[in-house]
Amino acid sequence: MLNARMIKSVLSEYGVKWAINRTLYSIKLKSMKAIPVTEKFYEKKTVFPEKLDLFEVDIPYLKLFLQNKLCQEEKESLIKCADKVCNGIIMGFSSMELNYGNPIDWQLNPLTGKRCDENLEWYRIPDFDKDRGDIKVIWEASRFSHFITLSRAYLLTGNEKYYRAFSLQLKDWLEKNPYGFGANFKCSQECSLRMVNVLLAYTVFKKSGVTVPVDTENVKRLVDRCYKKVLSNFFYAYKCIKNNHTISELMGMIVGAWCSGDEKQLDKAYKLLDEVIDEQFTADGGYKQFSFNYQRLALQDLECVLCISKRQGRELSKNSKNKIKNAAFLMYQCLDESGDMPNYGSNDGALVFPVTSCEYRDFRPVINTIFALTSGRQLLGDGKHQEELIWFSDGKKLDHFPYETAAKVSSQFFDAGLFTIRSDKSWMMIVSNDYHSRPGDMDQNHIDLWVKGVNVLCDAGTYSYAVEEGKKLRKNVNHNTAVIDGRCQMNTEGPFMIYGWSKRKLGKCDDTSFEGTTISANEYKHIRKIKQIESSYEIIDQVNMDFEIRYHTLCAVRMEGNKAILSYEGKELCMICCEGMEIQPAKRSLYYLKEDDTKCLIVKCKAGKSIKTKINITEGESEND
Repeated sequence: MLNARMIKSVLSEYGVKWAINRTLYSIKLKSMKAIPVTEKFYEKKTVFPEKLDLFEVDIPYLKLFLQNKLCQEEKESLIKCADKVCNGIIMGFSSMELNYGNPIDWQLNPLTGKRCDENLEWYRIPDFDKDRGDIKVIWEASRFSHFITLSRAYLLTGNEKYYRAFSLQLKDWLEKNPYGFGANFKCSQECSLRMVNVLLAYTVFKKSGVTVPVDTENVKRLVDRCYKKVLSNFFYAYKCIKNNHTISELMGMIVGAWCSGDEKQLDKAYKLLDEVIDEQFTADGGYKQFSFNYQRLALQDLECVLCISKRQGRELSKNSKNKIKNAAFLMYQCLDESGDMPNYGSNDGALVFPVTSCEYRDFRPVINTIFALTSGRQLLGDGKHQEELIWFSDGKKLDHFPYETAAKVSSQFFDAGLFTIRSDKSWMMIVSNDYHSRPGDMDQNHIDLWVKGVNVLCDAGTYSYAVEEGKKLRKNVNHNTAVIDGRCQMNTEGPFMIYGWSKRKLGKCDDTSFEGTTISANEYKHIRKIKQIESSYEIIDQVNMDFEIRYHTLCAVRMEGNKAILSYEGKELCMICCEGMEIQPAKRSLYYLKEDDTKCLIVKCKAGKSIKTKINITEGESEND
C-alpha cells in the first residue's frame, strides 16, 4: 500500500521523471488490456532482416582449443549436456536440469508442471503467479543459451545430431511462439539474448557447412520478431527499469538494426549505449545494480557489442571503453583465487552466453575477455576461461592479446562502494555504498571473508524474486552486518522496490583498515571499524539501539568457550573470538532456486555498547593436528 512516507521517498530517490514514466507505462498496459487494438499504436515498424553474418568465429582454431584445453571429464560433460538438450532437458540457471519435454513445451514451468497460454497476449500474463511459479523458469528454454551448448558439442565431436537439434528446435519455437503472444514475448531483454545466442550458434553451423536455406530463413524470422519487440517496448527499459535490461536491449537493438539494414536506428542505439554506460558504471568500475552477477551480465552484453562494432563501422566512445575496462579490473581485484567472487547483490543465476566450460561461479572468462577487448591485453593466464575471448574476438587468435601482469592488492573503490583488505592467507571485502540508484540488497557494512579459496563468511544470496524466501534473503538479517529487531536498513514494497535508502559516512579506509557508518532511514546508526593485524582481523561494531551482529558461514563450526573454530573439508581455516556467541541454522542461495544449509554466528549487544570480534586465520591446519 502506498503511504505518504513512501511516496516522498520514491519521488526524492527515484525522481519525478521516473515516476511519470512509470505511470505512463502503466497507462499503456491498461489501455491494451481494455482495448487490445491500441497495441498497434505502440508497435514499431521494422524491415525484414537480410544480413546475418554479424559474428566472425575462427572455427578451426576454436575446435583445436576445445580439443586441447578441455580435459576428458569436461569433454564428456559437454557432450552429455548436449545429448540431454537434444531431448528437451536443459540446464537451467547453470545448476539444475529442467525437462521441457521432447518436443519442447516453450510455455512450461517444469518445476510446477504449469504452463502459460500461448494464445494469451503478453501483457495479460502476470509477472508473478504462485500457481505457475517463477516465470524465469519458463524463459530459460527460450533464452536459447543451450544452443551454445549444441554448437560447442558439434565443434568437439562433428556429430550433426547437435545441428539437427538446433535446426528443429528453432523451427518449432517459431511455429509455437507467434509474435506478441505467450510468456516469451513478455520481456524484451529475453528477446535480445535470444537473438545473440541464435546468431552465435547459427554462425558455427553455417561456417561448418551444415546449414540449409530454411535455417537461414528461420534465423531471419527469429531476429525480425525479437527486434520488433525490443523496439516496441524499449521505453520501459530506457525510462523505467534503467539497469542491465537497458544494456541488453540496446545490444539487441544494435544486432537487429544491423541485420535489417536500419542505419539510422543503429546510429541511435550506439549513441544511447554510450549514454547508458556512462550512467550505469562508476569511474572506478562499479555497477549501478550493486551486484556482481548483473555486472557480469552487462559486461557479457558489452563484449558482444565490442566484438561486432568494427564490422558495423561503429565504435563505443573512449569513455565507455574506459569504464568497461575499469569494471573488469574492479572484478579482478574482488576475484578469489578459485575464480569465484562474493555472492554480492541480487543474483538471478544468469550466465547469458555460456561459451566456456568454466563453472557458473567462475568469473574469469568475462573479466579476461572484457579487459582484452578494451585494452588489447589479457589479464589472466592460459586456461579454459580463454574460450570466451575466442568467441568474441572477431576472429582474432589469442596471441593477438599479450598478457598484462597485475597483482591483487588491497583496494578502495569509493564510488563503487567496495573495499578489499588482502594478505597472503586471506582477503576480505566490505560493502559500504553511497546510493545514487536503487539498491538491491540491504547489505551495508557487510563483510565477505575468503581463506585459500573458501568463502568462510558469506552472503546469503537471492534464491528467487517470486517467493517470500527471496524477499527475506535480501534483508540485512541475512548479511554479515548489524541487525536491529524489527528494523531493516531500508524499506521495501513488492519484489523490487526499495525506498528510504541508507546513507554512509566513511572514516579511515586504507590497505589494512576500514571505518564506515551506515545511517538507516529507520533511525539507527551502525559504526563498523575493521583493522588487519598480520594474519588477523579485528572488528568493532557499535549501534545506537540494541543490536546483534551476524556472521554467516558454510564451514563446520566447533565452539570452545568464546571461540568459534571454523573448518572446511577437515581443514581448520580460522578462529572467531567474541564473547557471548550463539549458533543458529541459516540458509544460503548460491544458485537461483537452490538453497544450502549454513550456520549463523550471532552476538548480541546493548545500545551504545560495542562488540569486539577478532578473526585469526589458521588456514591449513588439520583438525586432528
